[in-house]
Amino acid sequence: MGKRSWQSIIWSAVTIVSLLSLMTPFIIFTFSFLMIPVLMLYVKSSTRRFVISYVLSLLVVYILTQWQGIFLMSVSLFFLPPVLVMGNLYKRKAAARSVLTAGIITILAESLVSLVIGYALGFDPIARFKQFMMESIAGMPPGIRDILPKDQDWYVNFIVQVIPLYLIFVALFYTFVSHGISRWLLNKTGEGIPGLRPMREWMLQKSLVWIYLVVFVLDLFVNPASISMISTLLMNAMPLLMLVFAIQAICFLFFVAHANKWKPILPIVAIVILCFMPPLFIVYSLLGVFDVAFPIRERFKKNI
Repeated sequence: MGKRSWQSIIWSAVTIVSLLSLMTPFIIFTFSFLMIPVLMLYVKSSTRRFVISYVLSLLVVYILTQWQGIFLMSVSLFFLPPVLVMGNLYKRKAAARSVLTAGIITILAESLVSLVIGYALGFDPIARFKQFMMESIAGMPPGIRDILPKDQDWYVNFIVQVIPLYLIFVALFYTFVSHGISRWLLNKTGEGIPGLRPMREWMLQKSLVWIYLVVFVLDLFVNPASISMISTLLMNAMPLLMLVFAIQAICFLFFVAHANKWKPILPIVAIVILCFMPPLFIVYSLLGVFDVAFPIRERFKKNI
């Protein structure tokens, strides 16, 4: 039996174990890594071997769990399209940016298609989610309910309005985690998968600065309690833009540390501070805006 055959067997076994773990308390840890074994199986196998190995893995899961296996198989099949998209790009040694963009777009597209299919079949996932939230709040102990806003309808409506933001964060999270770990494993086996450029070289498009400023100004005048389309767009766009430009600020600090030949203590400390003080997101995002909008780096280089 060849090396690739053994690799297919190993990653098929890991796929089975990871799916079965969703029925255990380990789901807290393993749910974030569901794409990785299937992605490894796809890249390290021929198309025919992948199809056979993957189908057999799902059959084993179904046999071991019976009706619960349908849910586990559905979860695995949901992540199959981004696996195929990212896996094909890995095989072509595409740039990391292309892989990440394709993975994020695929997961978001799947999420939207799932919602559309749900509505087409007469199932309203948003209404069900809202009902679930109301029932969950009603079942909470009084001490926890007192911490939540007194206007529970507004609180639940707010959570429903930012569902698009959650979907984007989920797509970002799964794609980056899967890419980071899979690339490391693939390179350990000699695949030579390209990585992202160093963070100090990252730079957003200047057009995003104008989008940020427009959204920031509109956010000052729109009532946050409103459920209008504009309010919903702002609720989702503003946090996302703040996060993007906060990351840009961290990249600028990496640039400063590298230009001065310092150890990367400055950006690392900045990340730690941001984790413990989320309100500083707006300060970091403004620094990121200045980094993109103005030639700070060029002037910084001249002063060194």
